[in-house]
Amino acid sequence: MATSVKTPRHQLSLLERLNSSRAISDCLFRVLREDAYYDRPIAERHRVIFYLGHLEAFDWNLFLGRTPRLRAFHPEFDHLFAFGIDPVDGGLPSDLPQDWPSIERVREYGHRVRAQLDDFLSAGPGDLAADLSTLLHTAIEHRLMHAETLTYMFHRLPFERKAPQSQPSFTSGDFSPAMVEIPAGNATLGLRRCDGQFGWDNEYEAHTLDVPAFKIDRFMVTNGEYRDFVHDSGYRERKWWSEADWNWVNQQGIGRPAFWIDDGTWLYHGMFDAVALPSDWPAYVSHAEAAAYARWAGKSLPSEAQWHRAAYGEHNGEREYPWGQHERVGKGNFDFARWDPSPVNSMLNNTSAFGAVGMLGNGWEWTSTEFAPFRGFQAFPFYPGYSANFFDGRHFVLKGGSARTASSLLRRSFRNWFQPHYQYVYAGFRCVTEN
Repeated sequence: MATSVKTPRHQLSLLERLNSSRAISDCLFRVLREDAYYDRPIAERHRVIFYLGHLEAFDWNLFLGRTPRLRAFHPEFDHLFAFGIDPVDGGLPSDLPQDWPSIERVREYGHRVRAQLDDFLSAGPGDLAADLSTLLHTAIEHRLMHAETLTYMFHRLPFERKAPQSQPSFTSGDFSPAMVEIPAGNATLGLRRCDGQFGWDNEYEAHTLDVPAFKIDRFMVTNGEYRDFVHDSGYRERKWWSEADWNWVNQQGIGRPAFWIDDGTWLYHGMFDAVALPSDWPAYVSHAEAAAYARWAGKSLPSEAQWHRAAYGEHNGEREYPWGQHERVGKGNFDFARWDPSPVNSMLNNTSAFGAVGMLGNGWEWTSTEFAPFRGFQAFPFYPGYSANFFDGRHFVLKGGSARTASSLLRRSFRNWFQPHYQYVYAGFRCVTEN
């Protein structure tokens, strides 16, 4: 008699989440017109066709070789779609559309990968030489992170290359730029490995820092505020920029945020159309631009610990979320709520204990902290380069999340990072002053 294998309940939940994340990425690709798959909307990135194959190849490669029950059926695609490109200064890729396989072949590869992985996962871990739960979490969150990065790539495509989608609107609340006082206290960064909660390798090991008192902007810096910097010759004044950032501005001819269009009047390049620049939306800019604005305003960008203290701190402890409750629904512009930002004051119930508004969602927030390992860092043995390849002093930590950030990535230990001259992320900022 054959013996049935019963999948543990927590693994069944992860399989359901994997299918849900697949549905999110599938829906995202349906936004594209078929003739857009061989476009390269961001010069530093692969063509879109790569990512259609990459999401499935990543999952496949994650499990392949860790069990004899899975055998490679297309090694060429396993390698071709294995690794993306870090958006570095210079050294742009030069491949041509004809260098890539057809959409039909890539989709066929993806369908076969899913079918074989689903058969394997439904049978249980068996002889898998790794922790199944960890690998599933990795596959799910990797796909959800790409659902966000793909969206900002698609954002750069001409409007006619995409099928417009509807999105809800958010009503503005009371708004006037102000700073809030953050009293001295602790910031506990990272996760404790012994707690058993999934996190990426750079989230471990948990440690507590003392943070002196400071002030932070109540809201993210808006397009309206950033426009004052632009009109005050911000991009033409050397004194606001570091040497490397000033060289970038001049060599690349940077004179405005990448999401702005100069058409005689300022327009905002939305996901599906251009609109008059919304003054109360957060200003999406690179780290270099955010740091220059902060200097112009007589302030600075917060450190990772300062940002954490402002978002999660209380007078006696720390919160799981800025608003203090576990429930996330209706608290902000995140979890694929919209394709574009909303007013910075549209979610006043997304407020920290000290009065900072909207610290989760509506745009990642740049910090002044270079991306580096915490003490006790251990690279994932199944993905050794995920973080370690970027501990190079050339990347900065972002915290928070955007409209296209999945809810599972809103945990307070999660760290995002990018290079300082990359303008395309859904990333804004707020400023601090020292007391």
